[in-house]
Amino acid sequence: MQFGIFGVGDIAPDPHTGQTRSEAQRIADTVSVAKAADELGLDVFAFGEHHNPPFVASSPPAMLAYLAAETKRIVLSTSIALITTNDPVRIAEDYAFVQHLAQGRLDLMLGRGNTAPVYPWFGKNIRDGVELALEHYNLLHRLWREDVVDWEGRHRTPLQGFTATPRPLDGVPPFVWHGAIRTPEIAEQAAFYGNGYFANHILAPNFHFKPLVDFYRQRFEHYGHGRAQDAIVGLGGQAFIARRSQDAYDRFRPYFEHYPMFRGTKLEDFAESTPLSVGSPQEIIDKTLTFQEGFGDYQRQLWAMDTGSIPVDVALEQIELLATEVVPVLRRELEARRAPGVPDAPTHASLVAARYGDGEPRQARPRPNTGDNTAGPLPYLDSDPASPATMPRFGA
Repeated sequence: MQFGIFGVGDIAPDPHTGQTRSEAQRIADTVSVAKAADELGLDVFAFGEHHNPPFVASSPPAMLAYLAAETKRIVLSTSIALITTNDPVRIAEDYAFVQHLAQGRLDLMLGRGNTAPVYPWFGKNIRDGVELALEHYNLLHRLWREDVVDWEGRHRTPLQGFTATPRPLDGVPPFVWHGAIRTPEIAEQAAFYGNGYFANHILAPNFHFKPLVDFYRQRFEHYGHGRAQDAIVGLGGQAFIARRSQDAYDRFRPYFEHYPMFRGTKLEDFAESTPLSVGSPQEIIDKTLTFQEGFGDYQRQLWAMDTGSIPVDVALEQIELLATEVVPVLRRELEARRAPGVPDAPTHASLVAARYGDGEPRQARPRPNTGDNTAGPLPYLDSDPASPATMPRFGA
């Protein structure tokens, strides 16, 4: 079971001072949070993508590449990377490059995004959002697995004899989680490829995502990847912790009730009706255990801990309490409750072992450029393309 934190670089006025952090400070604070998560032994740090104020998370590859050098063991991820408005060629190359810098400590959560104005900024139409997500990922899947790609679709220019560089580290692409708020087609695609499915699990009623998770599990089994209970599921969440429950509510209340999205909402009501966890370490543990009871065994739990106006010193306190008093208990409890045979979340090491066993992983070496193109597109000395897969129609 993996535990960690995720965020989207949002900025909101401090409820005590009315002041808003600068973008420079918010970026620096996010780096501090990620480094603390690594030092305290959490498993995952995920940084999302937004292109509109009040967010600074416009370039996850830049952030994750920097963090690859600043951290030692934590898995770096996205929450999310936009598979719709980003070109899949750019995604393939950016994140393969970061994967090399991170020495494999990278996976990817992909989503389509629901902020309507962003689509035309990148030459897209939100009405095509689902179709873009499906087509772009089908191409990305091939770009990471085939050295030479010929491809034609509806939403970008065709590719002929194209090679995305660098090739994935050890010939093994980053593991992909598909994230969606209300889209069964995305759950279908995740199941088809045997990829993970991540429900953001915030800003919605308790177990709002259960029908989509159940659907994904059923389709995962349908496509022959294992039992439904073996499907790779991740859940988000949000937490605020103090040693005494009332202290947690008192401290978090101004940050929650003055946040623009939640004005007019009572903290206690929201915490009762949604996955938001507020209280003592034991209360956070107890609520998180209800997620496993409702969704079944799952492999990744991430919390938003530094949202909006929460000062970095408060966020760092929260991460320490999470890592030292909540996560160790959850590791034991969830492991004890897990059904036999349910797999862990894939990592680069496990994917390399599954592919090569005791053999040496692939290290891609481009062919020398001799100027002779008569042999056709063979850009690597150790070409090892996988057979392409064709994504079926939804529900097929």
